[in-house]
Amino acid sequence: MKEIIKINSVGQYFDFFGLKSKNPLVGVIDLSKAEQWSHKFSMNFGVYCLLLMTTKCGDIRYGRCVYDFREGTIISYAPGQIIDVEIFAEQRPTALGLIFHPDFISDTPLAKSINRYSFFSYASTEALHLSDSEKANIKDCLGRIKEEIESPDDYSKDIIVMQIELLLSYCDRYYQRQFESRKEPNKDILTRFELLIDNYLRTGLAVSEGVPTVKYFADKICLSPNYFGDLVNKLTGQSAQVTIQNKMINFAKEQLNDPKKTITDIAYSLGFQSPQSFSKMFKRSVGCSPNKYKEGMSGY
Repeated sequence: MKEIIKINSVGQYFDFFGLKSKNPLVGVIDLSKAEQWSHKFSMNFGVYCLLLMTTKCGDIRYGRCVYDFREGTIISYAPGQIIDVEIFAEQRPTALGLIFHPDFISDTPLAKSINRYSFFSYASTEALHLSDSEKANIKDCLGRIKEEIESPDDYSKDIIVMQIELLLSYCDRYYQRQFESRKEPNKDILTRFELLIDNYLRTGLAVSEGVPTVKYFADKICLSPNYFGDLVNKLTGQSAQVTIQNKMINFAKEQLNDPKKTITDIAYSLGFQSPQSFSKMFKRSVGCSPNKYKEGMSGY
C-alpha cells in the first residue's frame, strides 16, 4: 500500500526527503540532495509547490492522468490537491522547487491575486515545458528567494513575496506561449468540445444531467476545468461558458421555430429546472424573451 503523506508545512516536505528547512513558511528545495525518499507514495498538499524537474525519474499522477513531464518541466500543486508518485527503481528524485504555506502570503496583496494563477489546478496532462532561457529565469527567481531565506533581514519577506509573484507571472506567460505553440493540436480539442456540446443537447443528455457545465466537458476531454477554460479562451477569445451558452441559444432558436414545442418543453430539454430560468438566460443573450422570439416580433 502506498504511503500517504500529509504536507501541512514546509518542514514536513523537507523532512520527507531528509532535508532541513530554514523557514517554516517558505523554502527552496533541491531534491538532488535528498537523503531519503520512498519509491511509491501519495502526498496530500496543504502548501503551494512548484517543481522544476531536472530529470524524469518516475511517474507523477494527479487525478486520473500521469503528468506529461520531462527535464525542464514545471509541475505545480495547490493546497487541497493529492498526488501519487512512483519513482523508478534505482532512480532518485531530482528537481528544484519552491514550497510556501498560504500563511506566508496571507497579509500581502498576493493572497488576493493567487487564485488568478489558474495553472495550479491544471490537469496532470498539461505540465509546463520550458525553453532554456525560460528555465534560466525560473532558476534566477528561485536563487533570489533562497538567498533571502538564508540571510534574512527586515526586507526579506517583501522581497521573497515579490520574487514569488514574479515566478508565478513567468509561469503564466510561459503557459500562454505553450498554448500558442500547440495551437494546431489544440484546435482538435476545440472541435471535440463543440461536438460534445451538440451531442449533449441533441441526444437528450441535458434532460437527465442538467444544464451543461464547463467541468462536464473538461472531464470528457481529460483536462482540468481551469486549463480547459484558459485554452478555449485563448483559441476563441471567449470563455468556455460563453461557448456553451451560445450553443444552447442556437439550439433553443431551432426549437422555438417548431410550433409544436412550448417554452417549457425547450427549457427542460436544455436542462433547466424551470422555464423562468431559461427565459432569463435567453433574454440576456438575445435581447428578447423566448415568447417574443417565437412570435417573430423581435426581428431576430
